[in-house]
Amino acid sequence: MGKIGDIKNKFVNDPGLIVTFLRSSLSSQVASWVDMGIGFVFFAWVHLAPWLATAIGAVFGGVVNCAINYRFTFHAQDVPVKAVAVKYSMIWFGSLLLNVVGTQLVFALLANLSFLEEWGFKPNGYYAAARLSVSLIVSIFWNFFMQKNFVYRTTQFDTYAIRMVDSVIRKK
Repeated sequence: MGKIGDIKNKFVNDPGLIVTFLRSSLSSQVASWVDMGIGFVFFAWVHLAPWLATAIGAVFGGVVNCAINYRFTFHAQDVPVKAVAVKYSMIWFGSLLLNVVGTQLVFALLANLSFLEEWGFKPNGYYAAARLSVSLIVSIFWNFFMQKNFVYRTTQFDTYAIRMVDSVIRKK
């Protein structure tokens, strides 16, 4: 294998914290573009409230992120899919709440700073700044650490998670 092949192999397969974080960052970028793009469309073009546009974007971004992380980022094929689905949903819901509340609060804060409007900023810019800053903080300090240490690892909770999924499936 050449030098580029070695770098690619290390990036794709290295279990170390830094390389895993870089893979997670790549996955988060893809999911974030989906999340923020859809959220912005619902805010700017459909005229939904910032919290609702954020929530809709987060649903789409969450699905993309979970799928990429399962196989590429954390190589979690040995963790049951049902357990990952429940654990990811729990962490994703926490992330959703942090993003929704944080975006709304930062948006309100920015909207109340009259000098920003004097400088030419508009509500779309407030939303974009609020959404980007909050999502970055939540991504690093909540999502990555919870996914690395809980979602994509075999845990004692997995048995309960699988039972929950099975009980929901049987009720249909």
